[in-house]
Amino acid sequence: MKALVLEDIRKMVLKDVPDPTIDKNGVIVKVKANGVCRSDWHVWAGELASGSNVLGHELCGVIEEIGSEVKNFKKGDRVIIPITGSEGSCPHCLKGNVHLCDSPDIPGFTYSGGFGEYVPVPHADRNLVHLPEEIGFRDGAALGCRVMTSYHGVVDIAKVRPGETVVVYGCGGIGLSAIHIAKSLGAHVIGVDINESNLSLAKEMGAIHTVNSKNNNPIEAVQELTRGGADVSVDALGIAQTCVNAIHSLRKGGRHLQIGVTSKAESGYISIPIDEMLMKGIHLYTTLGLPVHRFDKLLASVAQGDLQPGRMVSGEIALSDVNKIFEDMANFSNTGTYVITDFN
Repeated sequence: MKALVLEDIRKMVLKDVPDPTIDKNGVIVKVKANGVCRSDWHVWAGELASGSNVLGHELCGVIEEIGSEVKNFKKGDRVIIPITGSEGSCPHCLKGNVHLCDSPDIPGFTYSGGFGEYVPVPHADRNLVHLPEEIGFRDGAALGCRVMTSYHGVVDIAKVRPGETVVVYGCGGIGLSAIHIAKSLGAHVIGVDINESNLSLAKEMGAIHTVNSKNNNPIEAVQELTRGGADVSVDALGIAQTCVNAIHSLRKGGRHLQIGVTSKAESGYISIPIDEMLMKGIHLYTTLGLPVHRFDKLLASVAQGDLQPGRMVSGEIALSDVNKIFEDMANFSNTGTYVITDFN
């Protein structure tokens, strides 16, 4: 099969590789669409480790081959592969927190991912979700980790309510998803970014105000727009400046949701204004993925048109285009998200 193989830092090569194999509990999925995510960029840039040299974790497709003991799926089924795959026996899995599995099954990280024509999915009965006919493959891939992670964070963790004000720092894939989801819940959303094209897209996805933090002090702007601070802030980027600015943008009793993973500069650590947070009663939350049992509600919202992830897609690309997308990510010059649909 054709696959885009990571050979070194910032170097991926399109080549022929052996077709994948499975055991009795697995399936092979022919990939129809795969989103290009900033988490992939972190691996490509040498900032995050992966156990696979074929990345790609925002994928959907059609089952091509099925193991003898798989019960819930059949050949030809349309499926989406969550990033929160699990093996099922650890304490977190047994409590239903499969997204926190001690031995996770993650495409592009623990096994070969969607930057190839076929993907071998282990523990398929646990790690696949049927993709409704009403949802196209492009929209299915656009759900990726960005929408599912944002959905869990905004809906389940931060518990955004109608009428609340939400400020989102970083209007890339995760930020746009958070804006879109918060808007669907009846929140008033502010988008903050340095890229005017991203800010325009943020308005299309539901932001009522946008702030260009390259030209304006975003904290002052948000405080003025909200008359005292937002109820919820989201750092969708993961750099120190956006995280701290997001926290400073909150009113008393506000809630900060951290979705963005740090870059090499932070190396996993950000100094936060803990005294201010204590005195203002600010709550700090983090989020990772979406438990598989929550996919039914998310997919129903997409099938009904309440959420439209495809609106964030700036273009469909080929595997050979991914390196260029990553170069643009390094310069923060991307607008929206991209989905691979050409695997030749």
